[in-house]
Amino acid sequence: MKVAITGLVNSGKTTVFNALSGLNLETTSYPDHTAEPHVSVVKVPDGRVDRLSQIFKPKKITYATIEYVDYIGLTKGVSEQNRKVFDVIRDSDAIVNVIRGFDDEAVIHPLSAVDPGRDAETIEMEMIFADLELIEKRLDRIDEASKKGKKQDETEKKLLLKCREILEQETPLRNAELAEDEHKALQHLQFISIKPVVIVLNIDEGDLDTERPGKTLEDIDRFFNSRNAGEQHRYSLLDLCGKIEMEIAQLPPDESKAFLDDLRIGEAARNKLIHASYELLGLLSFFTVKGDEVKAWTIKQGTNALKAAGKIHSDIERGFIKVEVVSFDDFIRFGSMAAVREQGLLRLEGKTYNVIDGDIMNFRFNV
Repeated sequence: MKVAITGLVNSGKTTVFNALSGLNLETTSYPDHTAEPHVSVVKVPDGRVDRLSQIFKPKKITYATIEYVDYIGLTKGVSEQNRKVFDVIRDSDAIVNVIRGFDDEAVIHPLSAVDPGRDAETIEMEMIFADLELIEKRLDRIDEASKKGKKQDETEKKLLLKCREILEQETPLRNAELAEDEHKALQHLQFISIKPVVIVLNIDEGDLDTERPGKTLEDIDRFFNSRNAGEQHRYSLLDLCGKIEMEIAQLPPDESKAFLDDLRIGEAARNKLIHASYELLGLLSFFTVKGDEVKAWTIKQGTNALKAAGKIHSDIERGFIKVEVVSFDDFIRFGSMAAVREQGLLRLEGKTYNVIDGDIMNFRFNV
């Protein structure tokens, strides 16, 4: 799964990327339009993997991962620059929008002053405008082809007109009431505003453990809710201090814990952001303990056992017989596979079983 990190110029998005990746990329006040996107594969922190590893003591531990991409920032009304950013977003599954909430006279704000609510709206509108532009171009092509006598898919045109109407009401497509088949029909167009988004308020160190970030996020939440046309709710919000999180990410584990304790922070905000990305994408983890490896596997919520088997290997899916399943909580409660088997908690499931987050699974197959 790929998540694009974006935001207005000088919002601190590369700092947030550094915090997630543990890298130390240079942060500049002016975008380098010739630069290539930066990519990092980030482990999803999971205490369940840690606990299983303590019990089984494997030689190899494999966490679930998310790929994050950082590129140049957005600028209001600068189409050429923004198109480059949107091309990166189109190829992603979700977006992290970094909203500036810190004051720094040395770092110029592209819209003159720090105003998180305005910035969140600016980014949202730039995405809506980009999708409207794409729809207009697509409709023009359909009309031109129709004039030349080529038969056109009227279903696509009808859906595009529906999407245009939604966008013209300043509602992003992620909040539109679209049927499952309509979502599938739109996939090839790679709309931007349809993607789920995590809004990250990048705050001053002095605002940590104060009420100010919470109030700002409430204002942003009201704005996003006002654009909600139905029951869809494909966004989440959190705050973090990118500068501090970047420092924490570059420390050894024992030192980072001491740093967090000094700041009276229970968990690094970067972990919360990773988990928010994972949950927003509708993902879950199941675990396998095989040979010398404890491994977390990533699948979509609602995936059945047969498809989960294919995630591991196509041979397991093809030769699927049954799968042994025990929940992580039950396993930890009794401490061993033998004990959960005695308690009747290790059960056999078939192909149609819907995998639950935290399932420990052992697939039986024959090829």
